[in-house]
Amino acid sequence: MTPSFLHRLARVNPTTAFVGALVLLLAGLFLPGIVGALLLGVLAAGLAALTFTTWPVQSGITRAVRLVLLSVLVAAVVAKAL
Repeated sequence: MTPSFLHRLARVNPTTAFVGALVLLLAGLFLPGIVGALLLGVLAAGLAALTFTTWPVQSGITRAVRLVLLSVLVAAVVAKAL
């Protein structure tokens, strides 16, 4: 990721980011089959990128929580795809 992307990401309104992620999560959960799995996969990829980009500045408990949430999301993707 380039620094300009990270600067733009830092300027995103937190409410907008939350609502966007919530819409993507709900659409992924309620849409059937592979379409829902793809949406959840996009969300998982975004969470993984955010987690590993900010890894050095996070506390241990924050890292653990993010890894658990990422694992649950990936499990949801696999379950939805089957």
